[in-house]
Amino acid sequence: MAITLYSLGAAQEVTGSKHILEINGHCYMIDCGAFQGKRKESDDKNRNFEFPPDKLEAVILTHGHFDHCGLLPVLVKKGFKGNIYSTPATRDLASLVMMDSARIQARDAEFLRKQAKKKGEKFNWNPIFDEEDCVKASNQIVTLSYNRPLYVGPEVQLEFFDAGHILGSAFADVNIRQSGKEDVRVLFTGDLGRNDKPIVRNPSTEVPAPDYIVLESTYGNRLHEPTDIALGEIKQLVRETINKKGKIIIPSFAIERTQEIIYYLHLLVDQRQIPSIPIYVDSPMASNATSIFRVHPECYDASVTEAFLKHHKNPFGFGDLQFVTSVEESKALNEKTGPMIIISADGMCEAGRVLHHLANNIQDERNTILIVGYMAENTLGRRILEGEKEVHIMDAWYKVNAKVQKINAFSAHADYKETTEWLKKIDTSKLKKIFLVHGETDAQNFLKNHLEENGFKDITIVKYGESYSLD
Repeated sequence: MAITLYSLGAAQEVTGSKHILEINGHCYMIDCGAFQGKRKESDDKNRNFEFPPDKLEAVILTHGHFDHCGLLPVLVKKGFKGNIYSTPATRDLASLVMMDSARIQARDAEFLRKQAKKKGEKFNWNPIFDEEDCVKASNQIVTLSYNRPLYVGPEVQLEFFDAGHILGSAFADVNIRQSGKEDVRVLFTGDLGRNDKPIVRNPSTEVPAPDYIVLESTYGNRLHEPTDIALGEIKQLVRETINKKGKIIIPSFAIERTQEIIYYLHLLVDQRQIPSIPIYVDSPMASNATSIFRVHPECYDASVTEAFLKHHKNPFGFGDLQFVTSVEESKALNEKTGPMIIISADGMCEAGRVLHHLANNIQDERNTILIVGYMAENTLGRRILEGEKEVHIMDAWYKVNAKVQKINAFSAHADYKETTEWLKKIDTSKLKKIFLVHGETDAQNFLKNHLEENGFKDITIVKYGESYSLD
């Protein structure tokens, strides 16, 4: 039986996850993510995505982040009519993420059309997909709960295990049956989560012994700080901000990170470690995602289940918290005086309402830009994080006078130590090779060396489009 692996995205880079497992001519795509980063470069990559839909048996979706699900509408638009397998929570989140992208593209197209008309130029940019494509993609998603094996193709069995990354995230265990030979198991981690995070459970270690692991490496050369240190930093930051009557702007992804920050702020207020301070979540998608969180208690860890189900305490909302939905309400925040906290998408500062909050607040030294997640290369968030003194936001340049602070503890990705500890806890008795994907070059090289030092000998950094035979 011929089994081949190759990647069409997230190979020596962090976004655009698309991995192909080809089994005797039948292709299975694990994730179909969009590229994120520098806008024109990402748009070109996403627009030029090609894969013959008639070659594709099925799509397996590990979780609902845009860089893992964002091009599903394109795949469907190009003629793919097969099943897309995901957990129930991933289906709901992915549907929200895809639809949000379609609406953003439609607004961008309208804005660019008006700009071109004003300048007397020809308009030549159109959305990659629309809302109808998203509905079609969502309708092709077949949900599969954790620990429920299902045949998804000839002699190919899929089983999801909790990846502990975001709500509904999963490891995809693909078991390939071979007549007269041992099965071949390929474990795709998607994005590997971390232990002891609020809301979601720890990454499962009860996975069947894999022959091959396709492993993410986003934080392959970094260590996260402990949560208690991060809570101390937030406490100090909030108190400083109150004294300065400033604003804390938190660029945050609408899914998981926003809910986690809300959870921690709620905890600090409840414990009287920080005074009450107005907190605004300025992201319609975050508001909708929080509603999805409420209807998927099957994904919660024990402490959230205890609070939410047994004691009827809402971990995703409290008195100081306000969800901002309309554009008018969002604009009004910039007229209000501090102190306050504004949590707004996009997490990498490349689009969305956070751009307006940065433009209105980044030049004021009373304010703080709090970075709580990964910032890809060539993004505005990365430039702010790396200390550039002046940044271009939308159509103007702004001096960075606000304090910039990063807290690593909120990352939903395992660091290199956590990744190694997880590998040591699972059954690797049959393991032949680890394939590293979803990471920048430095992170992947560091993780490869670190894993080899810890006894994992056959490690390959996957290159874009290069095929790897799985014996």
